[in-house]
Amino acid sequence: MNPAKTAIVIGAGFGGLALAIRLQAAGIHTTLLEKRDQPGGRAYVYRDQGFTFDAGPTVITDPTAIEELFTLSGKRMADYVDLLPVKPFYRLCWEDGTKFDYANDQAELDRQIHALNPPDVAGYQRFLAYSQAVFKEGYLKLGAVPFLSFRDMLQAGPQLARLQAWRSVYSMVSSFIEHDQLRQAFSFHSLLVGGNPFATSSIYTLIHALEREWGVWFPKGGTGALVQGMVKLFQDLGGTLELNAEVAGIDVENDRATAVHARDGRSWRADCLASNADVVHTYADLLGKHPRGKREGKRLKGKRFSNSLFVIHFGLKRPQPQLQHHTVCFGARYQALIHEIFNGAELASDFSLYLHAPCVTDPSLAPPGCSSHYVLSPVPHLGNAAIDWSVQGPLYRDRIFEYLEEHYIPGLREDLVTCRIFTPDDFQTELNAHLGSAFSLEPVLQQSAWFRPHNRDAQLNNVYLVGAGTHPGAGVPGVIGSAKATAGLMIADLNP
Repeated sequence: MNPAKTAIVIGAGFGGLALAIRLQAAGIHTTLLEKRDQPGGRAYVYRDQGFTFDAGPTVITDPTAIEELFTLSGKRMADYVDLLPVKPFYRLCWEDGTKFDYANDQAELDRQIHALNPPDVAGYQRFLAYSQAVFKEGYLKLGAVPFLSFRDMLQAGPQLARLQAWRSVYSMVSSFIEHDQLRQAFSFHSLLVGGNPFATSSIYTLIHALEREWGVWFPKGGTGALVQGMVKLFQDLGGTLELNAEVAGIDVENDRATAVHARDGRSWRADCLASNADVVHTYADLLGKHPRGKREGKRLKGKRFSNSLFVIHFGLKRPQPQLQHHTVCFGARYQALIHEIFNGAELASDFSLYLHAPCVTDPSLAPPGCSSHYVLSPVPHLGNAAIDWSVQGPLYRDRIFEYLEEHYIPGLREDLVTCRIFTPDDFQTELNAHLGSAFSLEPVLQQSAWFRPHNRDAQLNNVYLVGAGTHPGAGVPGVIGSAKATAGLMIADLNP
């Protein structure tokens, strides 16, 4: 391989990091540019008064995809990061007091399902078999394959049709499961990647099989420790990471990107570049001076975008032994609330929450005798609901704290040591996320695979995409899969 080949990757999120590692391991000298003062993208880390708060994804579901980055580099993942099993995967809770511990133990699942609705024990087995078939086709076969032509989509078509990909996640779950709460338990997963269970393709039921296949994991030291392990691997391979390097634009000559320049005046030249930045920002802003960037940016702005999130990071002065690591707190409404989250013009009066209590698995994330948490509420993106978060944010925080104190964490406000909020405005300003969307384009069928922005641009032939906005989509396995797809294209194109 020609050691003179060079690449730039814009954005050090999980997708950008995974791509940079693959390129560097292939002998392509890679420079990774990150706008913020730490790598990680959405997986940023906040530290305050001895508490460590992961800002981003805390559910690691395919450790083999991460491990592959180390083994292809001739390294051992265990030398860089320690993944701890999370058991149960999630505790699901409803306001009527019902609890369901979703674990990787068939007998325990059967017992809990039977207690709610005996016929659903057999129904769950049929759902699991369907989910496993989708996992095999949609993830193992297609998850890291770039869809660059409509022919690629047509070749996958018969299998997608056989699996009834046009049906929604909730519709498919409901064809196997009768009980209302169990339907919620087995359909909420698409929310983890910005998908409405009532609109997202049933292909996303594969998340259930993926978790049953490999388990749910949490890095010792938090998600930030996994980011640091990947950064160390990249640098051990000879890669260059530049922090506080906010890209202002990409120079293009004769339909080829030639250089990247930062707001502080620095610039870098390379043979090719990939963007892990938001796809609309990449085209409309970074490539906005080129006709292709203007045109594609405008086209993408007409697409449907995923919901945003409202996140509270908070530290408490005592442990919370009543909590599990991951708790999903279902509100009184399910379908109606989700409709308002994805389509509503204002903030719903109620909410469903995801509560993270990492000290259950790793007590080191808080001072001795204390506990570190975050809670997130899915909310509409800024294009649907023009909420003034500077006013509504503190009020919404107080409503959520009151709710958690009533249902899950007695004495929360009395025990509060520190807290901070992250709103849709912050997704827009900190992460350049279009409309403050937390997951980029909504993963409906007509915005998936070939219909999603491609891993390689169709006109600018040395410009590539990686991350949630390209194929296969959001979530840690998704963006790491996108890195594999994109790296394959870049390495082949640089070494014809």
